[in-house]
Amino acid sequence: MQPAGATVEKTSDLAGDVLKTMRQLGVVGLPRNYEIFYEALSGSNKELSLEVVSLNKRPTQDDLDKIGRRFFAPNHASGIVEHARETIAKELEEIASILRNERSHVEKYGRMLGQTAEGLNSRLVSKDLLQKIVEVMSVATTSTIDHGRQVASALSEKSHELESVKSKLEEYKVLANTDPLTQMWNRRAFDREIADIYNSNRGILFKALILADIDRFKDINDRFGHPVGDRILQSVSDIFRSSIRADMFAARTGGEEFALIVEGASEEATFGIADRIRILIEQTPFVNPQTKAHYGPVTISMGICMASEADGPEDLYSKCDQALYRSKVAGRNRVTRFSTLTERGGKGWMLYKKD
Repeated sequence: MQPAGATVEKTSDLAGDVLKTMRQLGVVGLPRNYEIFYEALSGSNKELSLEVVSLNKRPTQDDLDKIGRRFFAPNHASGIVEHARETIAKELEEIASILRNERSHVEKYGRMLGQTAEGLNSRLVSKDLLQKIVEVMSVATTSTIDHGRQVASALSEKSHELESVKSKLEEYKVLANTDPLTQMWNRRAFDREIADIYNSNRGILFKALILADIDRFKDINDRFGHPVGDRILQSVSDIFRSSIRADMFAARTGGEEFALIVEGASEEATFGIADRIRILIEQTPFVNPQTKAHYGPVTISMGICMASEADGPEDLYSKCDQALYRSKVAGRNRVTRFSTLTERGGKGWMLYKKD
């Protein structure tokens, strides 16, 4: 269930280009930033495209905010949806008008057939009259067939226009739910997915949440710089993707934090998934390919909680976060199950700083 996989492949290449460009420039995945780069790469606004091209290799958020204020109205994202809604409504009304016209045309043709049948049955028909009737019906039939072809062509055109609107909405949907740096799902998508655990008719049995946090990530950024930190985040996300089934949901929920929603697995199996990822990250050499400088070792702390142990999505996240916290205070680079915690509750649980 990765956004860089099957879901993205169903949309145009433009969405992927936007994500790739933003990732290369280190741009934060804010909705307005997506809009800026989407419009720039689509070429729909040449002046905006030139503004984006003129940015530094690593633009600041202030630079992007200035572009946003200049070219976009406030709440532009909702405007995109509203414009699409208006376009779809207009297209549907035009389709309805075409169908109403076709119905009227067919009804008129039907009345003509009925009148002709009555005329043929009610009186003796001469050869000349019969010939005239045949000529009239031939013209009417040809006209009806031609009209039907025009209707089919018009409906086909409208269908293409609606597909275009749908495609653009799907592109924006992918962009809005994808983290540009790692191409994993983002926090917005995660919030929706964790809520679905308790909204689904399939129940919560054998569903679990895994929360993960890279250890001492601030030290990595301070020592080597944010570009190195970004590459480490990308490498960690690659390990997540390569270590799970395609139907699992993995997200970067913010900073150095990741989340994994598992279905169809017991607590023991969920622990195994988390610990396998932890070991792979611990064993992965994080090395600069040019200078051969080592940035590691990089480790990650994790917490897991079964959905059946929580009353809802917020409670599940809170309990899983408590398990993650226990991994941190117990020495990091480990996985803790919420079910094993002997001390549950207390205000002190959430008062900590991840590092």
